[in-house]
Amino acid sequence: MTAGPALEIAVTSPAGARIAREHGADRVELCTGLELGGLTPSAALVEAAAEAGPPVHVLVRCRPGDFVHDAEEVALMAAEVRSAVASGAAGVVIGALTARGALDVPVLAALAEAAHAADRPVEVTLHRAVDQTADPVAAAALLPGLGLTRVLTSGGAATAAEGAGVIAAMAAAADGVEVMAGGGVRPGTVAELLAAGAAAVHLSAKTRAAPRRGGRWVPLGAAGTSAAEDGHFVTDPALVAEARRALDAAG
Repeated sequence: MTAGPALEIAVTSPAGARIAREHGADRVELCTGLELGGLTPSAALVEAAAEAGPPVHVLVRCRPGDFVHDAEEVALMAAEVRSAVASGAAGVVIGALTARGALDVPVLAALAEAAHAADRPVEVTLHRAVDQTADPVAAAALLPGLGLTRVLTSGGAATAAEGAGVIAAMAAAADGVEVMAGGGVRPGTVAELLAAGAAAVHLSAKTRAAPRRGGRWVPLGAAGTSAAEDGHFVTDPALVAEARRALDAAG
């Protein structure tokens, strides 16, 4: 962890990791399918991002949708944790809920154990599944006993700025676990989130990639209904730099 407030950028490529490093990020969360809330990246992508950027924390989420996972999915994600660590990840980002909407403590413990089985320190972050629990503050109080490093949260709200009060309560409840604010974070909301007790902020700092000229577009089952909508996102260096300046000014 950094000595002061940390900046984490969600990226989907080695280029994004490199941009994040060059413009002041302390670490990156690496995933694919950002438009789906993020999915587990391949081992090759983890390796390339680890070479290009700051410390890489790999999102381990085997499918989109809810966070209630069956035994087969849990086994798959445990294997993905081990693969990410073997590929150079400094940390992994995990989450699981019960059908009643509580943290699935046995699953979280199993995934954390898979990470901690490495022959080096590996950080473990609970992702925003916590925001879908009935009581994020009560959930945060469970985290110190699970061996987790941090929790990413919007305080159970649509944006972290709206959930700042709950983030403050979570920071008080999660003794020894870093609370990282994420969800609609913009440079202009960084100071407020740090004042609420967040030890770090997380944002995607994304912009839509410029469309490539040439070729012909036809629908291929993607969500987009046009060539423009079927585009992808890239990391915006200006947004990363602006967030870094906001963090330094507020911290």
